[in-house]
Amino acid sequence: MSTATSTSADTTWQSPRHRRTVYMILAIVGISILFDGYDLVVYGAVLSDLLDNPHHIGQLSPAVAGTLGSWAMIGVMIGALSAGAVGDRLGRRKVMITAIIWFSLGMAATAMATSILAFGALRFATGLGVGMIVATGGAIIAEFAPAGRRNLFNAIVYSGVPAGGVMATVLALLLHDAIGWRGLFLIGGSPLLFLLPLAFFALPESPRWLMSRGRTAEAAAECARFGLPESQFLAEPKVIEDSARGVEPTAQEKTGFAAIFSNKYLRGTLLIGIMSFIGLLATYGLNTWLPTIREAAGATPDSALYSLLALNGSAVVGGLIASWFADRIGAKKVITTTFVMAAISLTLLPFTTNMAMVYLLTGVTGIGIIGTQVLTYGLSSNFYGTSARAAGVAWCAGFGRIGGIAGPALGGLIIGMGLAGADALFLFAGAAVVGAIATALIPRSPAETRIIETVPAAQEPAMARPAPVAERS
Repeated sequence: MSTATSTSADTTWQSPRHRRTVYMILAIVGISILFDGYDLVVYGAVLSDLLDNPHHIGQLSPAVAGTLGSWAMIGVMIGALSAGAVGDRLGRRKVMITAIIWFSLGMAATAMATSILAFGALRFATGLGVGMIVATGGAIIAEFAPAGRRNLFNAIVYSGVPAGGVMATVLALLLHDAIGWRGLFLIGGSPLLFLLPLAFFALPESPRWLMSRGRTAEAAAECARFGLPESQFLAEPKVIEDSARGVEPTAQEKTGFAAIFSNKYLRGTLLIGIMSFIGLLATYGLNTWLPTIREAAGATPDSALYSLLALNGSAVVGGLIASWFADRIGAKKVITTTFVMAAISLTLLPFTTNMAMVYLLTGVTGIGIIGTQVLTYGLSSNFYGTSARAAGVAWCAGFGRIGGIAGPALGGLIIGMGLAGADALFLFAGAAVVGAIATALIPRSPAETRIIETVPAAQEPAMARPAPVAERS
């Protein structure tokens, strides 16, 4: 029994260098996504200022402000889908480094905008880089995280979205009067100074991706350079027959978007798209308009920002707790449950006047909506095999961003029509119900039943480690 325990530990970390490499990758991807969350929330945190003071970029109406928020999401959608189209062909490392440069320059340039048109164009350009980060980050984590910890590691890095929201809110509360909205956007460009050098030297190319492209020698070189165990990272995928489903092995697996829209994945791909669409519709809609809705209900500007802090702060903690359950009972069950929690909280919120209950319901909403998004990327990366993983995560991030486009615009439309902020909250509650239904219908991963990772006999003695266990979706 002790031998089994030792083997299990060795399977997780083959050496201290292996552990350091994976944790460094976790940090690089996590910080990148932290600034994605910062970009998401900083606009909502300064929106009241932009609406009240036309000398900044021009006279904004609620409808135009919602449209500006949507332009960033259009960029994210295109960037994510583009990353998926090239990430399974050019590699994870190149796309990630390009995205860090692009995003940082876009945030810094946005700080210099002097007109609505320039601000919107630069928000769109910045979104391209954000989309590349979100789509590529999930594929990177899925291919480097130890088996059995993928939901946890995905939750850690994608908790960067609400954590970045917390950072944006806190910095807005502390620094807005001193540095203004332009200074807050300049902070968003700071990864160019510290994260880019770190990624350049410490982010390896995925050996699993190199193996999938037939570049075995390069994969072995990356393993040697970064201390990654060949027995784990140079294992070639072997297609096996699933007799229960009558699945026959294929000579050549499709890759990229051709794979995720093949019969093998199609149903799951469509439902994952709906799940992500709904989650991001509510996430971006609430982060853009919740402070304005709270102020319209009589809250002070600071109290409105505290609501934003509750929304995102609870999502950080809730997402990590949810990931613990996801690694044990499956991400699908957890996401379905959290969507339902959010729907109930959003329905009750307009009828609540007690501030403690307002913050509590807002926090539960954050867990159910933003915390849910933390798990959707993990579910997606585990649903698809290596040859389709970047495209699958890109689909989740990219198609979902259509919801991110719609959320701010719909919120702006409702408020611009003179309707109560409660109507916007009811809209997001109904969307959460649809998200719960779509998630519950996602089928079991085909990759889980047809693909096993085998280790060449020459690289590992027999009985060296137990047979791999299929990942839960």
